[in-house]
Amino acid sequence: MSNSDPSTNPRTVVCIGDIHGYIPKLQKLWTNLETLIDPSHFNTALVIFLGDYCDRGPDTRQVIDFLISLPKKYTEQKHVYLSGNHDLAFSAFVGVLPKPSDGSEFKEGWKEYEHNEEREGWFNGDGYESMHLQGRRWAGDIKDRFNVAKGFEYKGSIYDAAPTFHSYGVPHGSADLVKAVPDDHKKFLANMVWIHEEDDVAIETEDGIKHCKLIAVHAGLEKGKNVEEQLKRLKAKDTGVSKVEALSGRKNVWDIPQELTEKPTIIVSGHHGKLHIDGLRLIIDEGGGLPNNPVAAIVLPSKKIVHDTDNVVKEI
Repeated sequence: MSNSDPSTNPRTVVCIGDIHGYIPKLQKLWTNLETLIDPSHFNTALVIFLGDYCDRGPDTRQVIDFLISLPKKYTEQKHVYLSGNHDLAFSAFVGVLPKPSDGSEFKEGWKEYEHNEEREGWFNGDGYESMHLQGRRWAGDIKDRFNVAKGFEYKGSIYDAAPTFHSYGVPHGSADLVKAVPDDHKKFLANMVWIHEEDDVAIETEDGIKHCKLIAVHAGLEKGKNVEEQLKRLKAKDTGVSKVEALSGRKNVWDIPQELTEKPTIIVSGHHGKLHIDGLRLIIDEGGGLPNNPVAAIVLPSKKIVHDTDNVVKEI
């Protein structure tokens, strides 16, 4: 058998959790991955970024520059950039979300949540009339800055978006951000996917290596809803909804939907602010966007967890 036989040497898959605007963490994590993984495997790996590139940390602009640079530097790798809920909101503000397929206007999605408008201080500046709800919330000016549940102050908006504005050199909530974000960054935001599927990914289990389907989605898939219908809407980037549960849900997207347990399917996500490995359900977000928490990745098939904070020494 040759070394390229996928049954003996399956493709390496690297899933990287929420970065939230911290370029030093991302660079260190990438260096650690490159050091730990055999070069021939690393250079041909499938690398899935699980979303939330912006907000909270100070370096959103540099993070996106780094992500954009990868395909030219690592030409044999495959890179997948999932949209997180923060990235969707950033995209909404700079006007690169697709229009609702049913022909409706974005403002029709405001009504359901308008009871929160005053508290969240939704954006009312230039261009707000044609903006998706999440863009208005993202650039909003939240009245009560202290988040009791998380024990820290919001940075400008409910999304902690002020550092993203500042990374592009404009004040939080300024419509000038639309001009300040370079075209290649807008293209990156426009091209992010809401879901990614792979038909054959190897993963180590108690019963040895299994080959499974893999679904990568920022928060998860909703329980009790038809999976095929969910996948169809996520692939189409259906912006007719004002809140995309697969990108922003919590308890309702935590578990693998029942119908996907019959034919074993890996579901990998970030979003939840913790590391949770339970069978084929992989949640990779140890950082939560907090300055002192690490950014994490999982490497398949081994399920090895790698952090930016690990002191990795290259094995000789």
